[in-house]
Amino acid sequence: MSEGKKKIALVGNPNSGKTSLFNALTGMNQKVGNFPGVTVDKKVGGFKDSSGKGYRVIDLPGIYSLSPKSLDEDVACKVLFQPEAQEHPDGVIIVIDASNLKRNLFLATQVIDLGIPAIVALNMSDIAEKSGVSIDNKALEEKIGVPVMAINAKSKEGVSELKDRIDELQPGKVTFFSPSDKMKKLGNDLLKDILNVDHDYRAFKLSVSINRYSWLEDKQNALNRAFSDLDINPKKEEILEISERYRKIGKILPFVMAEVAPGDGPKAITAKLDKYLTHPVYGFIIFVAVFFLLFQAVFSFAAYPMDMIDYAFGWLSGAVMDALPSNMLTDFLANGIVAGIGGIVIFVPQIMILFGLVTLLEDTGYMARVSFMNDRFLRSVGMNGRSVVPLVSGFACAIPAIMAARNIDNWKERMITIMVTPLMSCSARLPVYVFLVGFIVPEEYYFGFISLQGLFMLGLYLLGLLLGIGVAWVFNLVLQNKVQSSFILELPTYRAPRWGNVWTSMINKGYTFVTEAGKVILIISILLWGLSSFGPGNAMQKVDEKYDKMAQTEQHTPQHIETMRNTEKLENSYAGIMGRAIEPAIQPLGFDWRIGIAVVTSFAAREVFVGTMSILYSVEGEADNIQALKEKMKNSINPRTGEAYMSIPTASSLLIFYVIAMQCMSTLAITKRETNSWKWPILQFSYLTVMAYVASLITYQALV
Repeated sequence: MSEGKKKIALVGNPNSGKTSLFNALTGMNQKVGNFPGVTVDKKVGGFKDSSGKGYRVIDLPGIYSLSPKSLDEDVACKVLFQPEAQEHPDGVIIVIDASNLKRNLFLATQVIDLGIPAIVALNMSDIAEKSGVSIDNKALEEKIGVPVMAINAKSKEGVSELKDRIDELQPGKVTFFSPSDKMKKLGNDLLKDILNVDHDYRAFKLSVSINRYSWLEDKQNALNRAFSDLDINPKKEEILEISERYRKIGKILPFVMAEVAPGDGPKAITAKLDKYLTHPVYGFIIFVAVFFLLFQAVFSFAAYPMDMIDYAFGWLSGAVMDALPSNMLTDFLANGIVAGIGGIVIFVPQIMILFGLVTLLEDTGYMARVSFMNDRFLRSVGMNGRSVVPLVSGFACAIPAIMAARNIDNWKERMITIMVTPLMSCSARLPVYVFLVGFIVPEEYYFGFISLQGLFMLGLYLLGLLLGIGVAWVFNLVLQNKVQSSFILELPTYRAPRWGNVWTSMINKGYTFVTEAGKVILIISILLWGLSSFGPGNAMQKVDEKYDKMAQTEQHTPQHIETMRNTEKLENSYAGIMGRAIEPAIQPLGFDWRIGIAVVTSFAAREVFVGTMSILYSVEGEADNIQALKEKMKNSINPRTGEAYMSIPTASSLLIFYVIAMQCMSTLAITKRETNSWKWPILQFSYLTVMAYVASLITYQALV
């Protein structure tokens, strides 16, 4: 996208369809980054009109007004208020939810008063009509003084016509607000001089709300003195603006809106559903049931593709061993590369299904209800309703979940949310859970469709959630913050999911899971293969000589000799030496040296655990697949305990460890970035590690 192209910003309330319009305008021509100097997502794309003229478009964070209450809103206001800002637009498309016209017009009139060339995209007119409201687009265009286009961002109806009208962007012809006499007495010239702006409304808005704009901190004292000299209350002036805008909007609405015969539209359906979905008792039961079905689906729907992938990688590993000469390179390819990557790819169906279902819940509007229902409870442990989004997102991945916490403007509530989010069982834990649950819970079904393993999995997720609540309660007692927060949330109407968005999310998350995990796994696979194949001095050579002599005696079968050879080689390798070194610290948890190595390497990425175990056990020469690995671990006896290396107590201990432990260096990195301090990630890692060790110790000792 050329820098010479006109920059167009999309502005609108949350849930107005702004991001859907961005996707419809730009298609796949998108980039995601951060705004300069802050960790707020910046989505930028490009499009061309029918004549081939190109535009650069940026999707600003959703805002309700030009008085920011969060970091996202602060960034959006900075882009709009500062002509010198890197992303300041040449024009704006104001996206309005037609079914909430009065509220949406408040922000629209503010943006129009800024004097930026604008066009209004009137979205969701179909929903408004189903709710009994008809809007006259031409009349609205005349009353607000900028072009108005009716669109449906979801179906892309009217989007092409909107592109062709971008050249009609123009400053508003109507002024919606005039400052009070006191503000006029203060004088725009003085305000402009202090704030270095050349626009009346911008000077007014920045002055009365200056404490909300982070980039104007150095101007506050000068403005406060000016207000004090003339006995002006900036909060009162801001309230007067709100009253004046809604008064004028109230005069406009009768000319542009008409009541039509309402049907059983989205709002009526939403009201009926909310009687149950937000009920204090029924709503919670439905919430638990919905998430149980989600995890049940992850097991059931993914079974067949997982079996196919398992078979494919097992066949590929064997084919490599058969096709190539028996040497070090062949062993590396079959038991290093193929085994490591196969141990991750097999879980892609589950990851895609999980992300797809989460996207469905967000798209339908149900996630907003979850936030609403949990606000009072979360506030009692130091968070608020906004914390639900990061916490629920943590079930997918802690990294974007912690980033989502930046929308919580209260410092204490934000920090508590960040500190407990890693206790939500993310998708990277899913491969570990699936693998270990098979050692503990039989594959049985109640009533023919309720999986016992699915119920156990739900219990693991609930355990992480309950522990997170307990830790949040402790942090709430320890952290001190006198600033009280407020929680304002719009409950959108229930809508049919956008299946294209669901499918895109599944593909993107699955691809990201493979590529991101694949990079780590490839490095770890090479490292583990080297550590497992080589040892100090001539230790490996002595093992070969020992078993070469044994082969000449014919007391054992060649296969048994080879198995013993590879086992002893592994024990004498660098990997074996490392495992033995840490084994005393982890033996009380039921872990042997091989499990210890897998736990350590999985700090790079939790999902590496299964691949690591595949590599360590496949050194004994068998083709790699998950079922073979499970059988080998069940049948391998630990001489210290006389039980299988992966017994029920050991598997249970490992599960508890992974529910709690901070086994993700990327999460620590994002915590450091979001808190701008190493203190918080160090504290996060420390308390989670201690909790995991103690809980795992108790679990194992209780079951032995």
